[in-house]
Amino acid sequence: MAKSHQSSFRRILVTRILLLFVPVLLIGEIFALNKARSSLLKTARQNLTESAINKGEKITDAIATLKTTLLTASQTTSIQSDSPLQAQQFITQLKQQLPTRIECIQLTNVLTRKIVASSCGDQVIGELKLPFPSDGIDIKAIPPPKVGTTGKKTTQNQPQLLLSAPVYNRRGNLIYTLNIQSTLHQQTENRPGSLTGSIVIIAEDGTILAHPLTNWLGTNIEKYPNASRLKSIIKKAIAGQKDSINLSFSRGQELIAGYTAIANPITNQQQQKWIILAVTSVEDALIGLEEIKLILIVLTVGLIGASLVASLYLAPYLASPVEELRDYALNIHSHHAAQPVPHNFKIREFNQLAQALDQMIERLKAWAEELEIAWKEAKTANQIKSQFLATTSHELRNPLNTIINCIRLVEDGLCDSREEEMEFLKRADETAIHLLNIINDLLDISKIEAGKLSVVTVPIDLRKILLEVINLQSVNVQHKGLQLKCELGNEPIPIKADAAKLKQVLINVIGNATKFTETGSITIATQVQYSAGKSQVVVTVKDTGIGIEPTQQHKLFRPFVMVDTTARKFEGTGLGLAISRNLIELMGGSITLESMGLHQGTTVSITLPLIDISLLSAPEKKQDLGKLGFPAEDEGTKGSRYPNLTSTESPSLGVYGTETKVDGDTEHRLVEKACEISLLQSLPKGGTCANSMFERS
Repeated sequence: MAKSHQSSFRRILVTRILLLFVPVLLIGEIFALNKARSSLLKTARQNLTESAINKGEKITDAIATLKTTLLTASQTTSIQSDSPLQAQQFITQLKQQLPTRIECIQLTNVLTRKIVASSCGDQVIGELKLPFPSDGIDIKAIPPPKVGTTGKKTTQNQPQLLLSAPVYNRRGNLIYTLNIQSTLHQQTENRPGSLTGSIVIIAEDGTILAHPLTNWLGTNIEKYPNASRLKSIIKKAIAGQKDSINLSFSRGQELIAGYTAIANPITNQQQQKWIILAVTSVEDALIGLEEIKLILIVLTVGLIGASLVASLYLAPYLASPVEELRDYALNIHSHHAAQPVPHNFKIREFNQLAQALDQMIERLKAWAEELEIAWKEAKTANQIKSQFLATTSHELRNPLNTIINCIRLVEDGLCDSREEEMEFLKRADETAIHLLNIINDLLDISKIEAGKLSVVTVPIDLRKILLEVINLQSVNVQHKGLQLKCELGNEPIPIKADAAKLKQVLINVIGNATKFTETGSITIATQVQYSAGKSQVVVTVKDTGIGIEPTQQHKLFRPFVMVDTTARKFEGTGLGLAISRNLIELMGGSITLESMGLHQGTTVSITLPLIDISLLSAPEKKQDLGKLGFPAEDEGTKGSRYPNLTSTESPSLGVYGTETKVDGDTEHRLVEKACEISLLQSLPKGGTCANSMFERS
């Protein structure tokens, strides 16, 4: 059962996707809004700058057009005639043709100061001032009424211009003045989002000539808080710069203004300029941002919904394989254990996970089988150890009984002769040595299990050691009537080993071959091998004995194990091969055993590393095995049995000699230390010396 602070994979997947997606989406939305705002403001600045330039050009063009129109009208025959009716008709027609910002057209008599014709009633719109300018057109500005005074105000609240031109009769005399009163600029209503802006005109001296707010008209910028900012604009515009800037003409409202400068159209002096500004509020400039916000909000809600749907869709798509694998793992020990691991998922990583889980289960099964086998082997080992203790007790009790009985027979004087007493004492001695060997094996195996068994390796000649062991074992081989074949070569075999421990191993291996071989032969051979830049010698002891079942061979090097423990046909504790393996491994070698099966013989191979022959202390005297009386395998000597030893006592040397005929020559050879006889005058009748132990034939 899941704990309270834990959550399901599906829930974690959905929440993590949303927690990752929503903040990223909101950050993206904020970034997009800022980017859109910057872009809209940049566009507004550019448009307002262009609008200011266009407004300035329109003002200049409009005044130039009015001048041309006025000059042309003053030269028409209808105006120059003395007929007021014709003049009135012409002025009415001209008023209809001119733009709507033309408020009034009047024809005034110069002498009488009376209105001859007018489009705006009887009110005089201007006074004639002489002389006229060189171009024939007089222009002057009509300022708006000051705050607090009465006066007619235009609907646009814009300053007005009065243009006057002289009218001459046919005789060339000045008789009339033609006046046109026009608004400086017709302010159009800006729709929301329009980036043309409202016009603001500031003279070079700081006088505000046009402004959307009436109370600003005719005032100077010096009286306003942002005068320094406006002066900066005037300075830049006069210098010829055309750009945009942020302004604030009223408290709390942000404005954007594009600015430029034009020549003063009234004085026509280039050094006097008007600064034209196209002004709009930031709100109008960013009116499209609201639509972008709405789009982003709809997009955000849609994307969050889509991510939620995608999360709910992906959650089972990703969670189902995990849940299947979880259910399989939880029910692996139930009746579903025989079912295969779920696979064939649409996601490759889950298939790899299923494959890994399958492999892990297979490994666990293999480990379980190994543990079961190990448990059975441990149980078997415990049984074997119990059997070993029983066997060892028997092996120890019997020699002790034999020793006790032999000594008591001699002690009680029950022997018929001195020769019989010596026979019983000899048997007690041999049995004591056998008992000592068993105890030594037990001590060695206890040292091995305690990790205290050690060897002292020195350079030795393996061939010499083999000859000594063969001499020691030759009597036993002869006693059983076996053929001994030796292939040792004639050259020394330098190795680094413990001579005494190596002899112990070789005696054990050759002794086992002799013990378990009833008929046939025993072959002892050496072979030098080179592998991976290293040289080693392999000693093989091959017999034609009872052999070993292949299924039992891996147990032979374990302590306390004997293959034939039930029948007890062969005596022993089963420790020899275990001790031999540990000794050989301590000397840097290895030992193996092979057998094709029962009654097919056994081959034991001992591998030891070779050393440089110069490390041997002194050259060893070569011995010819053929002259020891052992027929070589390929010599075809007569008989297949080991030749009988012809004994000649030599008490001083303590050895027996053999006499063999080789190539027509008779040579006398010694079998070294085949039997110690320094304390004996002669062997008991019918006895044979073997491995320093006496056995009656």
